[in-house]
Order: sequence, then C-alpha cells, then structure tokens
Amino acid sequence: MLTEHFSLSEMTRSAWAERNGVTNCPDILQTTALANLCQTVLEPLRQQFGPITIRGAFKNERVNTGEHCPGASKHLSGEAVDISFRDEETGRSYFRFIKCHCNIDQMFFEYNRKGAMWLHVSACLDPRENRNQVFPNYLATYEQ
Repeated sequence: MLTEHFSLSEMTRSAWAERNGVTNCPDILQTTALANLCQTVLEPLRQQFGPITIRGAFKNERVNTGEHCPGASKHLSGEAVDISFRDEETGRSYFRFIKCHCNIDQMFFEYNRKGAMWLHVSACLDPRENRNQVFPNYLATYEQ
C-alpha cells in the first residue's frame, strides 16, 4: 500500500498494458512520487467524498506511447493521476475541493469528443515546484 487507501497496483493499472502484455512497473523514485500524490491529493479527496475511482496514474514510456498520451506527461514520473467520477457535478465538486485544499502542480477538468470526462491532477514530488495551475475546461486531443 502506498497510503491507507491506495495501492501500488491501483496506481499502476493500465487496461492497455494488460491487453498488450506490457509490464508497467515504477522505479523507487516514481513509487515515491505516487505515494506523495496519494498522500497530498487522493487521501484528502477520499476523506471528503468517500471512495474515488482512479482512471490511471503511473505510465512507463511504452504504456504512455501505447495510450497515445502527450510525451511530456507527468504520468511518466508518477506525479499525475486521472480521476473518474459518475457525473459532471461530482467532478466539479472534486475540482473545487482539490483547488482549495491541495498543493498541486496542475489540474485539468478534461473531456473528449466521445463525452468522457475526468480530472487530471499532478503534484510534484518537491512541493516547491508546484505551480497551482487549474484549467476548468480542457478538450483532450489525444485518445483516452
């Protein structure tokens, strides 16, 4: 377990990797970054709203490329997570809570042309590097 409620396997799960037989294992620094992300963002969010669903977090280079994600993604370093929610209202509540209560680098309320929505949240391992940038409406131009 990375924290009380979030496991390493949950934070490294990738449907694409499973379908394609690709291992998605972080190194020690990436694992430390994942634990930091869980502690600083996901645990406070869970405490406020109850169980939450992780859409994706750590992605090694092969998984990141296979999922057609941006090359400079914070998922590569273990510093980003995508959070699913049941409806837009819930997602907007998550967004407001994280914006007001968590020290983050960036947060995007993302959606795609197929109607899917999720929050992409990153938090740097060194909290002094966090820029606290938020983007309330962001069209994902890559496949997710």
